[in-house]
Amino acid sequence: MKRTVLFLATNLAVVLVLSVVLNVLGLNRALMQQGIQVGPLLAFSFVVGFTGAIISLLISKPMAKWSTGARVIGEPANESEVWIVDTVRRLAITAGIGAPEVAIYEGDANAFATGAFKNSAMVAVSTGLLQSMNKEEAEAVLGHEIAHIANGDMVTMTLLQGVVNTFVVFFARVVGYFVDRTLFRSERGIGMGYYITVFACEILFGILASLIVAYFSRRREFRADAGSATYLGSPQPMIHALARLGGIAPGALPASIQTLGISGSPRGAMAWFASHPPLELRIAALQARRG
Repeated sequence: MKRTVLFLATNLAVVLVLSVVLNVLGLNRALMQQGIQVGPLLAFSFVVGFTGAIISLLISKPMAKWSTGARVIGEPANESEVWIVDTVRRLAITAGIGAPEVAIYEGDANAFATGAFKNSAMVAVSTGLLQSMNKEEAEAVLGHEIAHIANGDMVTMTLLQGVVNTFVVFFARVVGYFVDRTLFRSERGIGMGYYITVFACEILFGILASLIVAYFSRRREFRADAGSATYLGSPQPMIHALARLGGIAPGALPASIQTLGISGSPRGAMAWFASHPPLELRIAALQARRG
């Protein structure tokens, strides 16, 4: 309930602050002179910005099951499944959250957590990860995923995505109006210049916005690593798990849930858009914590 209230309050605050800034800078009057009604445009941007993000969050669990073929463990069929379910439940109790669903899917080494609500989430682990890690390392990975849930990372990232979406939609249309009126000299209504500019600005601003989202996504990985270290009483298991991941090919996840995986960090210029920091930096952060 608290996260829902915070979610709504933050988004309303964004719209309010944007409106106040426009008024203080005198941009509100300038926009109205150009035929832009700021209030309706802000409301439109808010709805468009958050609708997709909220829907994605609400359907994240069934989409993850469908896209990976994950099988939720109802009644454990073997000793390995018993261990996974018991470990996840124990970690959830330690983290103070409701026991999430536990699922297994076929694939190379990876794991993820998803779900709209902290007490009804899902942790999924690949067969490749279970085969390539010992129990201590696998437990550390499960602790990492439980930390994501306990930290409310799915809701936080949805909130952030909605905020940046709102700014992208709003400013793309503001720029579109000005370009249409000044360069294309449209005097009545809106012309092709508006649509072309909005399309181009949404791409450009969307790229800039993705840098912001990716930065915060990387920060949450450090927090989840630290959470796993706290639950297990030592950072060493997570350090070993990350080192193990560095020596094997990471399992690919569908694009819709790629940011939820345990690892994945492009090099070079694409590192700015990476959802995960390099494994060596995560290991260094845990080693510093140990010291």
